[in-house]
Amino acid sequence: MKFAAWLTLFVLATANSCLTAQSSDSLDSSDPPDSSVNHAAGSISGTVLDASSAIVPGATIALEGATGASRTVLSDGSGVFALDGVMPAGGYRVLIRANGFADWQSEPFSITTGQLFVLRNIALKPIGDAASVIVTASSAEIAAEQVRIEEKQRVLGFIPNYLVAYDSNAAPLTARMKFTLAVKVSTDPVTFAGVAILSAANQAADRPDYQQGLRGYGQRFGSLYADGFTDLMLGGAVLPIALHQDPRYFYQGTGTTRSRAIHALISPFVCRSDRGRQQPNFSSMGGDLISTAISQTYYPESNRGPGAFAGTFLINTGERMISAIAQEFLLRRLTPNAAKSN
Repeated sequence: MKFAAWLTLFVLATANSCLTAQSSDSLDSSDPPDSSVNHAAGSISGTVLDASSAIVPGATIALEGATGASRTVLSDGSGVFALDGVMPAGGYRVLIRANGFADWQSEPFSITTGQLFVLRNIALKPIGDAASVIVTASSAEIAAEQVRIEEKQRVLGFIPNYLVAYDSNAAPLTARMKFTLAVKVSTDPVTFAGVAILSAANQAADRPDYQQGLRGYGQRFGSLYADGFTDLMLGGAVLPIALHQDPRYFYQGTGTTRSRAIHALISPFVCRSDRGRQQPNFSSMGGDLISTAISQTYYPESNRGPGAFAGTFLINTGERMISAIAQEFLLRRLTPNAAKSN
């Protein structure tokens, strides 16, 4: 929604500043790197299933490192497990044991700084004729684990990037999850910081046609936040719930540059339904239209009317397309804790 586009522009500006600063440091600093810096730990999570896709609670998950050190946790009642505080390194393996099943072992993998690594395709094979009488995980339980991971996705480690699914097979969100994600984005401190910066830019450009001074800044801040809040809640929660559509951007990540660009550019107009089908993105477009209509009640009279309405809608659509292109080609690389599959 509109906040996502604002945050994307904020990310691009911040990333450019960070890269410039790093480049300057590398040229000017003669001090050797401090080897005592404590790198941010990552985490490993997953859902233990059997060959019939039934959940396996109470399984023992052992993490083994290249040095031979090992630590264990148990899967919970939904088959979900999480290993936190994993230091960046290569040569990790996960070994899973459960009564009545053959041991399962992952391929070797590496953990990078702050990474949220998700193990996929965990399927324990029963031993002999052992029968499984385990409750099957519901779609909502699987989605809850995915959302838990998405809520930790932050570009450059601090800018929220929740409304992006890096798993192309992500389970559909429940109505509560859609509403919760929209609220989290709209109330995140970084969102308020981004609105404050954009309001200052609008104040300098003397737009919209509010007065100058502190009162004018407050009016610009309030109207800008109201634009994004109504757009996000309507296009990211209310309409997706009513129309059974998924408000997230689904990262493609593979294929030609052209196919990925097309995927990103059509995302404001085509979305995924809760059943996994492609549909016209009535939620996103409807949220923009209704939010723009609401804004006509609080913007100055000189900034209202059919022309301003149409212009605002087109600008919002353009911002959304730019945001999608950035998501597809840039932001994952800047999100150290983006979920990765094995």
